[in-house]
Amino acid sequence: MSARATGPGAGRLGSWAELLRVSALFTVVGDGLAGAAALGVRPGRATALAVGASLCLYEAGMALNDWADREEDAIDRPHRPIPSGRISPPAALAAAGTLTAAGLALAARAGRPSLAVGTALAATVWSYDLHLKHTPAGPAAMGAARSLDLLLGATASASAASGSSGSAGHTARSSVRAALPAAAVLGAHTAAVTTVSRRETQGGSTALPLAALAVTGTVGALLGRRPPLAGPGAPAAQAPGRTARHALAATLAAVYAGTAGRPLLHAALNPSPALTQRAVGGGIRAMIPLQGALAARGGAVGVALGVMGLVPLARTVARKVSPT
Repeated sequence: MSARATGPGAGRLGSWAELLRVSALFTVVGDGLAGAAALGVRPGRATALAVGASLCLYEAGMALNDWADREEDAIDRPHRPIPSGRISPPAALAAAGTLTAAGLALAARAGRPSLAVGTALAATVWSYDLHLKHTPAGPAAMGAARSLDLLLGATASASAASGSSGSAGHTARSSVRAALPAAAVLGAHTAAVTTVSRRETQGGSTALPLAALAVTGTVGALLGRRPPLAGPGAPAAQAPGRTARHALAATLAAVYAGTAGRPLLHAALNPSPALTQRAVGGGIRAMIPLQGALAARGGAVGVALGVMGLVPLARTVARKVSPT
């Protein structure tokens, strides 16, 4: 994905912020929180560790992505930090390795099941950046990475809530099964956006934005329908609370559909590189209301509202550093 240049004279911190797409970090926090909500579990210390691991692994993927694409970027995106000479390839690769190690260390602190999921996530990220990105399996791999990110939050939260090391394996399997529907929704959206991003520097494709628009409409409809699904650990919902959760989930589903859908429609009508890039950016920004809708469907209204509180922050930072 391309990024807005900060200019050859930008400071070193600005160059690293551009390389790591720091504005996109706001779209990662909600993955683990939505995973906890899918189980009806209150986020805690283990959830925070999982979120920290997610942030590190996401940033590792950003650094590794630009390292792997440095020759291609020298032609299509010469303003990027590596081809412009602002960050050296060895430094970017070292950052990817360090961030991966930090992410796995945080996942291990959340428990063995979380480390297992985190390891699978790290392997998916590295496989995507080094090989799968330019193959037909690329979008599916990226979707799997986001799904695993949500499952990382679910397994960490479930292990902490169970409080029983002897049943850790059973708890992890149960949490994965319970969180799979939410993980599949997040993965489907990510795969659709990734498919569009493969043409963002060339444009010219009407079919890809239309296909992604169909996915967006389907996901929005699923999230907005009744009844909201509660996790196995959630308390019995009374009718007023259930109605409020559904109303919030439906509202956030509409926000998600609008955020992702409008630029996709524009790109389908005029598949220029600029509009295709806007469609990719819209798909990335739509992650936040999508995560909020998933949290609301799991009964975590406070979490959903907290996730949506990241929107203005993401928008402010994105004015300085593009998330794509």
